[in-house]
Amino acid sequence: MPVGYFSLVLHAHLPFVRHPEYPEFLEEDWLFEAITEVYLPLIFIFQNLHEAGAAPRLAINVSPPLSEMLADPLLQSRYTRHLENLVELAEKEVVRTRNEAAEFTDAAAMYARDLRSSLNLWNDRYKRNLITTFKDLQEAGVLEIITCGATHGFLPLISTHESRRAQIAVAVANYKKHFGRQPRGIWLPECAYEPGIEELLKEQSIEYFISDTHAILYGDPRPKFGVHAPVLCTNGTAVFARDLETSRQVWSAEVGYPGNDVYREFYRDIGWDLPHEYLKPHLHADGTRRHLGLKYHRITGRDVPQQNKLPYLPQLAREKAAENASHFVSERIKQAYELCNTFGGQTPLVISPYDAELFGHWWFEGPQFIDFLFRKLHWDQNEIAAVTPGDFLDSGVPIQVQQPTASSWGENGYYKVWLNEQNSWMYPYQHDAERRMTALADRFVPPNDHAGEGSRLLKQMARELLLAQSSDWAFQIYQGTTVEYSSRRFRSHIHRFDLIAKMLESGNVDNALLSEIESRDNIFSEIDPTVYRSDV
Repeated sequence: MPVGYFSLVLHAHLPFVRHPEYPEFLEEDWLFEAITEVYLPLIFIFQNLHEAGAAPRLAINVSPPLSEMLADPLLQSRYTRHLENLVELAEKEVVRTRNEAAEFTDAAAMYARDLRSSLNLWNDRYKRNLITTFKDLQEAGVLEIITCGATHGFLPLISTHESRRAQIAVAVANYKKHFGRQPRGIWLPECAYEPGIEELLKEQSIEYFISDTHAILYGDPRPKFGVHAPVLCTNGTAVFARDLETSRQVWSAEVGYPGNDVYREFYRDIGWDLPHEYLKPHLHADGTRRHLGLKYHRITGRDVPQQNKLPYLPQLAREKAAENASHFVSERIKQAYELCNTFGGQTPLVISPYDAELFGHWWFEGPQFIDFLFRKLHWDQNEIAAVTPGDFLDSGVPIQVQQPTASSWGENGYYKVWLNEQNSWMYPYQHDAERRMTALADRFVPPNDHAGEGSRLLKQMARELLLAQSSDWAFQIYQGTTVEYSSRRFRSHIHRFDLIAKMLESGNVDNALLSEIESRDNIFSEIDPTVYRSDV
């Protein structure tokens, strides 16, 4: 028996952003940046670890919107063009830095090498479809892939039982389409829970969910082992909650690893530093400056002005990532012994959930940290075993029954981030659409009718409602980032929902408009609108 169990849980999610009506669209870069900096490096590392016999074992949520985007031929084609553009720029930069900025030659050479390798992997090894590769890693026993809400809808703020149920049912159906099996677990969107959600999960045969610390810590009765063991809701659904100590070590802006001085500075990018004429061939057609992902400076110090940042040295940062991984493992061993003593010999489980995009995008060296982490867990110690939540459930360890409390992983642990003065205007429109969706599903779609015109209209209404429910819009509005885009996206989905609802109610169908909307918001081709019926 190990002294402790460690479970890394990654949450890979982006909102559904796809704009075929434009040849280029700035917000599609969110996906392209994540593929380059996060998903390709992590997949490559997981494969290498597996082939080296290092036995990585972790859980990852590949959310339904992300799954749909990764499998979309249009976005695959656009990403290929994006990556080819970066390779061309990086190779130009090798020459420029050698002649004009010798202090950046190591970083420039790193980008050229890594981006060329990424392009080869993308085209040749992964055939431009990372979903297939994720699926293969699950079949090989490396990953336990879990699901999320269909569009990351904040479940406690959805007003009807039917719309909550749809967020789960549509997600499970989409998971089965992409991964060919039933998901065992779910990352609740924003880890937002309130009592009763577990019944929706049970209906869809989901065995466990990931929650924030508060859900278990303040549940009833008090948890015997804090958050270092799962609990069971009264219906048998298991709950795994976030460990605060590992969260601080990685997330904290003050003491977390990503803030180290030698790591890459996120906010200094050649897209803003270099002459516009030089960059113009690599910008969008409108010529607007943007982040290009080539960053040549290190953090240097929290209070150091951007203009005084020192050059980034890849080898120095890599050594620090190895050092941090070693420290992380030693702290897990120390933590396991302390918890084991506190719990009278009970083997503790440390659940460490993070946004996947932290590793590679915000923390450039994050994938290297994960690589070193699993190598050290496998070869340098035997006190800590890496497991998934499903592995822990399969072990047969007795689990306490508890009623978790309402919570999320947002500010102060509750719902403030998604319901506040900046974004509260959204919910009357959303809730009205939720009620209309069920009323119209009850009225126009017989339980077994999937082919009629009414079903076609309701399918697109369901897509528009689901896309409007995405918690990303409220989050970004509250954070003050991309407020205009997020507000416009929410309004546009509500508007399209209303247009189609009126077509359904009147019987006057504008087929050209409907086809255009279907081609634009083409998420969930498999969707079944009968899930919104009140009698299902």
